[in-house]
Amino acid sequence: MKTSTKVILVFVVCQILILVGSPFGYRSGLFDLMTALGGFAIAFAGGALCLLAIIGLVIAGLVRKQSLDRGALLVATVLALVPVGFVLPQMQKANSVPPIHDITTNPMDPPVFFEIKKRRVHALNDLVYGDAERSAEDMEALQDEFYPDLETLLTSLTVAESVAQSEAVLRQMGLEIINVDPALGVVEATDTTQWFQFKDDLIVRIRSEGGQTLIDLRSVSRVGQSDLGVNAERIRRFVQGFESPSS
Repeated sequence: MKTSTKVILVFVVCQILILVGSPFGYRSGLFDLMTALGGFAIAFAGGALCLLAIIGLVIAGLVRKQSLDRGALLVATVLALVPVGFVLPQMQKANSVPPIHDITTNPMDPPVFFEIKKRRVHALNDLVYGDAERSAEDMEALQDEFYPDLETLLTSLTVAESVAQSEAVLRQMGLEIINVDPALGVVEATDTTQWFQFKDDLIVRIRSEGGQTLIDLRSVSRVGQSDLGVNAERIRRFVQGFESPSS
């Protein structure tokens, strides 16, 4: 029993190393994105397998009335829950959002990037709204279905005031400011994800129309077909920060 417990411990430690090593391997250029994501899948499956093995070991110990190394089994259980607990929510999220990576508050007239275009020359995703699989109309339908709350923001602030406040909100959110153009009413910024260091680009477009100031946003991932809802959530965070600025 103790030997089996040690084997499980070693195996589950390997899954932790795979889980942590996958994004670092991708970031250092050792392997591509699909390999890194495959590492997450392996770590998840390995963690789940370890949990099943631990359950089997406990049942066998009770049936045979053999002593178990409870401390080691507890450690193994906690470690096995790490890859399962980390990957499972992401899998569930992927199944709950559309497989798109370009989100805007105005699908009929999405904001156009300026300076950020120059930084996306090696990006796997382009800045064309819609792609070979989905037209702009299809994208709009998906947004209406999954993100109906994302709409043009109206404010009583002037364009200049809105530009300044938009920049402040994006800085508070931790984004890198790339371009601020009060004349165009544009603020561009880039967000970097924690694990894989993916780059997502965001633009705030501010216009005066009919005595009101209209603010539209667009957030686009440089890599990946699905963004797991990150771009929509980023826009929500901006809107919340803009409407309720911290003092």
